[in-house]
Amino acid sequence: MTLRRRLVAVTAAVTGLALLAAACSNTTGLPAAVFTNVVDTVSLYALRGTAIALPSAYSIQDRATVRTDTTVNLDFAFDFDSGGKPALLPTAALRLGTASGLQPTSTAFAAITLAPTGGYIQDTAVTLDTGKVLYAVSRPVSCLVGGIPLYAKVHILSVDSTARRVDFEILVDQNCGYRGLAPGLPKQ
Repeated sequence: MTLRRRLVAVTAAVTGLALLAAACSNTTGLPAAVFTNVVDTVSLYALRGTAIALPSAYSIQDRATVRTDTTVNLDFAFDFDSGGKPALLPTAALRLGTASGLQPTSTAFAAITLAPTGGYIQDTAVTLDTGKVLYAVSRPVSCLVGGIPLYAKVHILSVDSTARRVDFEILVDQNCGYRGLAPGLPKQ
């Protein structure tokens, strides 16, 4: 490869990274949002000790529960740790890559309107209690310029140790490059 071609390739890569960073930090110049943010109520069942047919994981991109035996398209799964504590596990904690993450917050679920771009726990489980609120970030999804994560907020409604189930409400912003976590259509 000639020096000129290398320079063009490096310039294109840096420009792409700059566009990606800009898309994740603000919505200026992004296409209008098309997906409306809504709060869903979800139940997940523990990876161990429950029927394989029950969903144990969640896909932020698909805004859906998934079975871990039928897909790798997931962002976090539910299980109990060796001490019996309920926990959500991002993909790196499941040895499925380091793309997704979780971040506990003391902010009330309804008060959260914007997801942070950093500070997510990617490689360890996050323990749960009823009432706990977390931010969630997806693995990169294909949109705009390469892979961009999607953002969500999660509120734990209940943990049932007997049924080995967690119930939570979640709001996902499926609009590429947007971090808005208020109900409705995100604004630019």
